[in-house]
Amino acid sequence: MQTKMGSFISLEEAQNQKTINQFIPRNLPIKLLPMLLLLGVIGIVILYINIYTNQYAIVTKTPSKIQKCVQETKNLESWIKPPSSLFHDMNDTELFWRASFVPKVNKYPFKRTPKIAFMFLTRGPLPMAALWERFFKGNEKLYSIYVHSLPSYRPEFLPSSAFYRRHILSQVAEWGMMSMCDAERRLLANALLNISNEWFVLLSEACIPLRNFSTIYHYISNSQFSFIGAFDEPGPNGRGRYNEKMSPEVNITDWRKGSQWFEINRKLAVDIIQDNFYYPKFKKFCKPDCYVNEHYFPTMLSIESPHLLANRSLTWVDWSRGGPHPATFGKDDITDDFFREILHEETCVYNDQPNSPCFLFARKFSPSALDRLLENSVKFFGF
Repeated sequence: MQTKMGSFISLEEAQNQKTINQFIPRNLPIKLLPMLLLLGVIGIVILYINIYTNQYAIVTKTPSKIQKCVQETKNLESWIKPPSSLFHDMNDTELFWRASFVPKVNKYPFKRTPKIAFMFLTRGPLPMAALWERFFKGNEKLYSIYVHSLPSYRPEFLPSSAFYRRHILSQVAEWGMMSMCDAERRLLANALLNISNEWFVLLSEACIPLRNFSTIYHYISNSQFSFIGAFDEPGPNGRGRYNEKMSPEVNITDWRKGSQWFEINRKLAVDIIQDNFYYPKFKKFCKPDCYVNEHYFPTMLSIESPHLLANRSLTWVDWSRGGPHPATFGKDDITDDFFREILHEETCVYNDQPNSPCFLFARKFSPSALDRLLENSVKFFGF
């Protein structure tokens, strides 16, 4: 009787024994169980160490990234330093938007040396580059250069050249079409990205400087006005090109004509590239024989900022031969008498006072004129 009682186990004990037996293979010796438990504990410890190490690595790296971001935001130089390269991936809409940023505080919180942005609108090569190189030499802190050519053109300037890597991303520009004004706006927008650029001069590949750099810089920087012609011409080449469908944005009394080649200050440059009020009207209704590049900027600026315009160009041209284009001058035209006539022209108005000189640049000069211009640059131009 006692023997039977001693062999009897409770239902709970039987259930526990059954559970243990389920986790122990029948063919696995009981002696191996402590070893398996030990390996399990070691595995858990290793897993915990790995997780802790990864968390520590993430925590230690994160503050350095945040600190770097804060430093960039606080650094004034990151806002005022000009782009290291003229190449970017912005389209015109993005570029014009970015270039239209204007500080609301007029006084600069850093030492700023104002520059002249020389913007060359060309088809391809710059045949007068050697003359311009001589003109720019020694004044690197006072100018910037931007070149808009046909997209297919590949410049080959040496690293020592002032024109080296100064070509911007361009598109085809056709004479008399809105694409020509688009190219000019593209030049202005790229130049506006450099906050040091204060004045903007539009030139062609056939333009030359008539004065030395210091004279031109002093003339432009001390002027109270920007130099762009805006004339109300009653004839067929003036008001005769107006389309009444441009009203009410542009009325016939607002219509102006002027030279394509201008010099403007930073305020007017921003006004031009951010304009979306007059632009659609000119693009839609000023087509050949309207020649939008002679009317868009003069009309828009004479409406918005007439008090800032000198109402004349700084670029001399000769229209005496007639036709749609001014005269072109070659090697045989480069004489003392020729430049004496240009450089000693009649007086004009400068800062509301009679003054001379009136012109700082001239066009159109063919490649054949270059050698003679270089030979006489000191005598003619003072550089």
